[in-house]
Amino acid sequence: MDSLNCDPDATENGADYLPRQVFSGHYVPVNPTPIKDPEYVAHSNTFFAELGFADSLAESADFIRMFSGDISQTPEPMRKVGWATGYALSIYGNEYIRQCPFQTGNGYGDGRAVSVLEAVINGQRWEMQLKGGGRTPYCRGADGRAVLRSSIREFLAQEHMHALGVPTTRSLSLYVSKTEKVKRPWYSPGSRSENPDMHIAEAVAISTRVAPSFLRVGQLELFARRTRNNEHPTAREELEKIVLHLIEREYAEVIDKQLTTQEKVVSLAREFRSRLTALVANWIRVGFCQGNFNSDNCAAGGFTLDFGPFGFCDVFHPHYQPWTGGGQHFSFMNQTNAAQRNFESFCSALRPLLVSHQDYLQELEEVQTEFSTVMHGQMEKMWAAKLGLDLNIGTLNTESDKALYKTLYEEVFSELGALMVQTPVDYTIFFRELSSIPDDIEPLRKSFYNSLYKNKAQDAEAQAMDSRWTEWLAKWKTLLNSTIDVNGDSPQFIEDISRQMKLINPKYILREWFLMPAYQQATEGNYALIHELQDVMTQPYAEQSKDVEDKYYRLKPPEFFEVGGVSHLSCSS
Repeated sequence: MDSLNCDPDATENGADYLPRQVFSGHYVPVNPTPIKDPEYVAHSNTFFAELGFADSLAESADFIRMFSGDISQTPEPMRKVGWATGYALSIYGNEYIRQCPFQTGNGYGDGRAVSVLEAVINGQRWEMQLKGGGRTPYCRGADGRAVLRSSIREFLAQEHMHALGVPTTRSLSLYVSKTEKVKRPWYSPGSRSENPDMHIAEAVAISTRVAPSFLRVGQLELFARRTRNNEHPTAREELEKIVLHLIEREYAEVIDKQLTTQEKVVSLAREFRSRLTALVANWIRVGFCQGNFNSDNCAAGGFTLDFGPFGFCDVFHPHYQPWTGGGQHFSFMNQTNAAQRNFESFCSALRPLLVSHQDYLQELEEVQTEFSTVMHGQMEKMWAAKLGLDLNIGTLNTESDKALYKTLYEEVFSELGALMVQTPVDYTIFFRELSSIPDDIEPLRKSFYNSLYKNKAQDAEAQAMDSRWTEWLAKWKTLLNSTIDVNGDSPQFIEDISRQMKLINPKYILREWFLMPAYQQATEGNYALIHELQDVMTQPYAEQSKDVEDKYYRLKPPEFFEVGGVSHLSCSS
């Protein structure tokens, strides 16, 4: 609020709750709307420890008041007003304005997210944002609220993603109203409908999510569009200001302050490309599908943002998509292409700052053109790690040995993809069982959904598939042995590979059918399952107790397939 431009049409006291067009400025001062009769649900023990907060703070009166939306009593130097920001929307690289109620694009932005605090704690800058904090000028007529169900999903997903080692926004706290409810479309019990088939009254909640900033690709796009269209006299200045602010908030450690603005812009594109490609490779590594990877859901800092219609793969399929409105363009294995489209939008937003500098424009073009090559490299590195392989064995005897290794790897990888779909397999369980480097395919059967394998039927189809899996396992082990031969043939080295694979391939993931009973019980005031999931899912690589394994390391039960709200979602409110 000190270093960026305030919307000149905003109110000073933050009472700005009706939908309206915001024509300029980087933010709008907004007071969050407190939820009524707030009750503690959960907080992140891990994050509290990082911040140096006592766990008891989460249930203290002042803390609950502030992080359930009432910032009127905050002491100085904290402000008694928060802020919301606008952004533009691009879907798969295509610019949109038609969903804006004004048909101009000036109505897009934080419709129910209000930032209330920015602080440097233990040397790290954090922005704290209330999700479900009430109406803002960007609410487009909605109520500005989040419900307990979606808030639990986001709270636990952020905790889980951090524990998985995937860059993400963080969870701070979660509070629910004991008396305030709103109506939302949702699925009736056991519904196979694609879209919700009923409206239900749900308790409102506020979760606080935390990040170095909440700057999005869509934000840069907004100011770039205004600059290109010359919408107001300070449009270009506001674009440059938000880009430099992004560098200060997210890239200060890697971009030299002494560089010219043009040099910083090109460096920013290169650094964001590195983070974005690594992020998407990490998503696919752990079986995560963002579901709705528009530019406004793409953090310019290169981390996971906006857990709406997300999901983790149970049955592997390249086109897995938890969101019924997402289509194949945002499906699991297409996230690499969606990321490229967002990166193109990002580079397009930077171009107005380089129009008078053709040499830097050319550099930016090269950075953008090389995205697919960098993305491919990240994916190849990730898949090799999941399989315990080393594609950079520099000590193989000859170039022909290296070429043979690479050819065999490509055969193994291609055949694996086909087998995983045709069997089909559970994505997480398969790679975790493979991480033990089994002697035969028997342990891998734990991941097979096809009843042929569960019943060990001995018909021709089952035998043929068994043979294919056995041949594949032998080829994979040939590659492993090549690695072992180079590094020293010993049981110890095999154990090292297995141990490393288990740090890459999680044992536990946050499946939707784990979440459903947690938020169902929470509606009755029972938060025990939320805390249990929090404990389990913040140790995703660990070998936990037998009770935990029996409960959370298993195939998706048949009764949950095709069920709305479990196998698919159409909304995320």
